[in-house]
Amino acid sequence: MSEINEGGAAFPVSADNMQYLGMSLRDYFAAKAMSGYMVGTAQPNAVAIAETAYEVADAMLAAREVK
Repeated sequence: MSEINEGGAAFPVSADNMQYLGMSLRDYFAAKAMSGYMVGTAQPNAVAIAETAYEVADAMLAAREVK
């Protein structure tokens, strides 16, 4: 199985020689994609929406690598 590209930290912060990475960029992208799917859905299928959101996030991360 290949390693998942997490994209690094979404909101990295460094202070007093401490580094706080927070959520990954992949999680941030998935959360943004998921919020769009949830709007207007009376009974959302949470598993399907989560899987689709991470597919979108993976595509977004892949698109960042293409130049």
